[in-house]
Formats: sequence, structure tokens, C-alpha cells
Amino acid sequence: MNTATSADGTPIAYEQTGDGPAVVIVSGALSLGKDAAGLASALADAGFRAVSWDRRARGASGDARGSTPEREVEDLAAVIEAVGGDAAVLGHSSGAVLALFAASLGVPITALFLSEPPLRFGLDEPPADLAERLQRLVDEGRADEAVVTFQLENIGLPKEMVEGLRASDELAALVPLGQSTVYDTALVAQVSTPTPEMLAVSQPVTILRGEQTFPVLVAAADRLADEMANAELVVVPESVMHRPDPVATTRVVRERLG
Repeated sequence: MNTATSADGTPIAYEQTGDGPAVVIVSGALSLGKDAAGLASALADAGFRAVSWDRRARGASGDARGSTPEREVEDLAAVIEAVGGDAAVLGHSSGAVLALFAASLGVPITALFLSEPPLRFGLDEPPADLAERLQRLVDEGRADEAVVTFQLENIGLPKEMVEGLRASDELAALVPLGQSTVYDTALVAQVSTPTPEMLAVSQPVTILRGEQTFPVLVAAADRLADEMANAELVVVPESVMHRPDPVATTRVVRERLG
């Protein structure tokens, strides 16, 4: 992997796949850049240069104590600068929220593809103190409990599903991402109701969602499309339960970028 340096000096690890116009992939919660390998491969096969990266406090990227959503925006800007200075951006879940927030702050993004952003528009928001409690758990060396609490109180997974995860080997793989749950929670809480600047970005915006996905994500995608004058909503049947289908998603990108 290559490394870009964010504005605060934090190293951000990224990888490029394929040749052609750059499409930067911004992954969602509890995921690494490598988790977008299928999507990166599909984009490369379609003639794009897919850029996947580890967001702050994940994988091979660094971190800085007390990071804010604005620091994550600077991370994305650093990656875009490293791969050519501007790029289309494909964000999934909280990565879609970060992509839209970054565009509103002037990061040089040529087109936005927002896959199931978990915006709540003030309805049924997670507890206001969740990020603070997650940070306390991480600081106490209880990153496993931070991951579990995040899944229960932020994502809203059923308790029995989370308890099943706790009893499996999967939780151990997520523990190193405990700090990132604080950042994802803070990011979405800050702009869960999109700012006027987010709703008025000048880039072409394509909002993607599956037919079979969580109701809160259907509501978020549909409402965001309604409130953005230049946004197009695309329902992708192949994407099921918050998992973007690589080939179908790439097809949407290719049809709009040429």
C-alpha cells in the first residue's frame, strides 16, 4: 500500500487497482480498505482506477487523539491529492456521509456516489452521549465492548445477533477497529441532518440503495434524494441488506461517468 499524509500529519494508507479515471472508495463502519476489494476489482475491470484506503484508526493508517469529522475530511482530501488532485468518490454507509460532508467543505470531488448513507434527519437518533461512552470503553481497554455497544446502539442490530457475534471469532477481528466506532458515531451524529451546504453541493450526486435493506436506510436514501435538487436515486436490486453488489454498483458508476 501507498501512504498519503493528512493535514495533521496522520499517515493514511491507500491502494490503487486498475488504470483510468480515479474512483475513490470510502468504506463504512468496522471495515478496512481491503474489504472493498470486490468493488475495486469490478471498477478496474470497467476501466477505472479504484482507490481503496484505510480510514483513520483502521488497518495500516494512523490516528491522532481526539480526531474529529473534519480530520477525516482532511484524510480523504489527502488521498485524492495523492492520486491526482481530483476524483469521483463512491462512499458506502458512513463512508457516504463522509464523502458528502467532504464535498460540502470543498474537497475536489468530481462526482458523488452515495450508497445507503445512514442519515436519520433527527428521527430515532442514537443516544447523544454514545461517542463519549465508546471512547471511555476504548480508553479502559475494552474495545470489544465498544464494538458491541456500537452495533447495538448505533447500527441497531438485534441483541441476539450481537450476542452471537460476541460468541464467535468475528468479534476478535473487529476489536482493533474499536477507536473507529467513536469516529463513525461522531461523524454521523454531527451531520445526521445534512447541513444546507451538504444538500447544495455542486457535483452530480447519485444515491444508491438496495430493495432489500434496513428500513432506516431506505428512508434515508429516499429523503436525501428528495432534498437534493441535483441528486438521482438509483435502486440496485442486486445489493441486499446493506451490502453493495460490486458488479451492479460499478454498472451505475460506469453509466454516469462514461
